[in-house]
Amino acid sequence: MRTQRLTMLILVGMVLGIVTGHICHVTWPDPGTAKAISGYISIVTDIFLRLIKMIIAPLVFSTLVVGVAHMGDTRAVGRIGGKAMLWFVSASLVSLLLGLVLVNILRPGDALNLPLPDAHAASGIGTSGFTLRDFVSHLVPRSIFEAMATNEILQIVVFSIFFGIACAALGERAKTVIAWTEELSHIILKVTGYVMLLAPVAVFASMAAIITTQGLGILATYGVFVVEFYLGLAILWCLLAAVGFLLFRMRVFELISLIRQPFLLAFSTASSEAAYPQLMEQLVRFPVSRKVISFVLPLGYSFNLDGSMMYCTFATIFIAQAYNIELSWGQQATMLLLLMLTSKGMAGVPRASLVVIAATLSTFNIPEAGLLLIIGIDQFLDMGRSATNVIGNSLATAVVAKWEGEMRPEPEDAADAVSDLETYVPAPTPERTVV
Repeated sequence: MRTQRLTMLILVGMVLGIVTGHICHVTWPDPGTAKAISGYISIVTDIFLRLIKMIIAPLVFSTLVVGVAHMGDTRAVGRIGGKAMLWFVSASLVSLLLGLVLVNILRPGDALNLPLPDAHAASGIGTSGFTLRDFVSHLVPRSIFEAMATNEILQIVVFSIFFGIACAALGERAKTVIAWTEELSHIILKVTGYVMLLAPVAVFASMAAIITTQGLGILATYGVFVVEFYLGLAILWCLLAAVGFLLFRMRVFELISLIRQPFLLAFSTASSEAAYPQLMEQLVRFPVSRKVISFVLPLGYSFNLDGSMMYCTFATIFIAQAYNIELSWGQQATMLLLLMLTSKGMAGVPRASLVVIAATLSTFNIPEAGLLLIIGIDQFLDMGRSATNVIGNSLATAVVAKWEGEMRPEPEDAADAVSDLETYVPAPTPERTVV
């Protein structure tokens, strides 16, 4: 009931945000005034997302270290990590290929028929930082404190794996450190519960701020592109659900039901990070072993961004079509492989999809100024991408757990379910719906 109540409050927040934003847009039509009002409204959303970012680093570190340490040996870490990467690479390839095929069939950019821009026109988005050399060197943190301060999830994951393996190797000598880290994870989960109480208000503010500046017209601008992209996401959701059905049969619908709230939260805030703590709890309820969740889910947030990767191919070809630039199938295949690599560096980078797309455009001599075609609606597209990332990572974690035999048996009754859950997460507060 509490979960349903928060879900309803988030939906209400979205609707009220749209209505409030429209009223503000009509009342203060001057763009400067609307932007100033939107800035004040956005304060609530900014605070909420800052609170989420505040807990991400210690949450990833504590849960991942405990998960690796409890595996007991490096072979288990390598085995589970290998299975997770197999799924991530396969899902990435499907996502990129689906976006490529759909944009070639639907061809949403043809209707724009734009002239090539001036050679000096720029998009304002940097294109550096996604070379193979930079990506590989970026994997290893110069300092774990620097990585935590800047919320570099991939670097935190690398350090946490080393730290967890060392704890497992030391055995009894590291028992106190493991116990302390596990208690830290419970404390951070408790803090998460407090933060999530602000979710409906943050969703309201997020939607109100966008509509205040852009108006309801933004919902119709480039409508064909938005609708067709979301059609592609819906197909991807169906493919993921079909794979889940093959592996879990009817229980896949239980998983879908459990993740509806983190899905909605990621969608409404356009941030898959915002759904991370809540997604952990729902996977425990599925029920997936916590040690698999704490290991696979952080990896998924770095390597398994299905929605973002589909967007990269879809948007890049859309821009080429808008400028009447035809790319051969060989060029598009090369683009797919390039994105397969560069998309793995997206985690934790602001507007990362746009940066990856900008780098890809320059590689294939497509005008980078074409990014201006999608920047205005990127917030709405990002909502779908973030929600898709939640679906992909929840399924990936459940699948790896099944392959490892780490799906805990279903409890026989409600009392057993509560007892089993309390073994893995701290008891919720009276108003709390997430941990």
